[in-house]
Amino acid sequence: MTRDYSQFFPPSSDLKAEKRPQSPLALLGWRPFFAQQTDVDELTQSPPVRVVEVHRNALHVVGDGLDDIIPPTEGITVGDWLMFDRDHPKSSRVLRRKSLIKRRAPGTDRREQLIAANVDTAFVVTSCNQDFNVARLERYIALAFEAQITPVILLTKSDLTPDHQHYIDAARAISPDVAVVALDARGDAPRSKLADWCKPGATVAFLGSSGVGKSTLTNALLGTETIETQSIREDDAKGRHTTTRRQLFATQDGCLVLDTPGMRELQLTDAASGIQDVFSDIDNLSTQCRFNDCKHETEPGCAVLQAIENNEIDAARLGRWRKLMAEDAFNSASLSERRAKDKAFGKMVREITKQISKRR
Repeated sequence: MTRDYSQFFPPSSDLKAEKRPQSPLALLGWRPFFAQQTDVDELTQSPPVRVVEVHRNALHVVGDGLDDIIPPTEGITVGDWLMFDRDHPKSSRVLRRKSLIKRRAPGTDRREQLIAANVDTAFVVTSCNQDFNVARLERYIALAFEAQITPVILLTKSDLTPDHQHYIDAARAISPDVAVVALDARGDAPRSKLADWCKPGATVAFLGSSGVGKSTLTNALLGTETIETQSIREDDAKGRHTTTRRQLFATQDGCLVLDTPGMRELQLTDAASGIQDVFSDIDNLSTQCRFNDCKHETEPGCAVLQAIENNEIDAARLGRWRKLMAEDAFNSASLSERRAKDKAFGKMVREITKQISKRR
């Protein structure tokens, strides 16, 4: 288990004075948003710590003068801020999140999986090769928009693809509100091209499939070879998993970087508004349809279908919108049902426990 407390507080000489946060907590991402949720008494008794690493059996938390390993608690993820209870760590209060990345967990048990909390920028990483997939990028962008995180599409391996402009054009067509950056994940390019987002005290995350260069990008920002990387398979350009846990790293410039394992499956849930933001062109046209509940299938007076006939919108894009909206509605309903069952089960357990206590 990695524990490097000092990495989160670079020497002041490594930070530009005019940009340097004023306290160790600020370097960890502490902001008025979190400070307003507590008071002087609580700060004295239960100092704030941030979850910088999540393991199956432990959480690594760091604060001002604090570095500890505590038992895992359900509902806590990397990036969370806790008001640390030294005597009873599992009772530490979780502060309200500024942002939360989540998905429906793989499998059939209809659970929700928390990916990361309090992220400012999500770099959605894909390669200029067979990995490039517009539908997958739309999913990640919807996830970021729903979480109120700034998404940026990063196109790696552009140096290995002489004719990579069509990848850039396809990525830019996803949303006018999303920046697209093509770069070599190695060397100095990530530091220079991503500097606008990687500021002191900011938290950024690399999201994407295995083998697209997330760990390589993290190493480039850190200026080290901290994270193991592997090459992609030559037959299908797919990557091998190297990152096995979600962990925050600190750059010398004071930015916090989250490296995540590649996600083979990204099922959206409770992301309707994020999907609408990605497909804002379809959403805007929907207001011009004759019927308020138009499904854009065969209805007369459908502005979206008219736009397709006029070649203003790609029919495939409408198909992807339908698929994501249907998936999100199904997953959201399934998870809502799961939450209701868990709540009912918890109530039953409490009632049984109360009855047993009375008999004693």
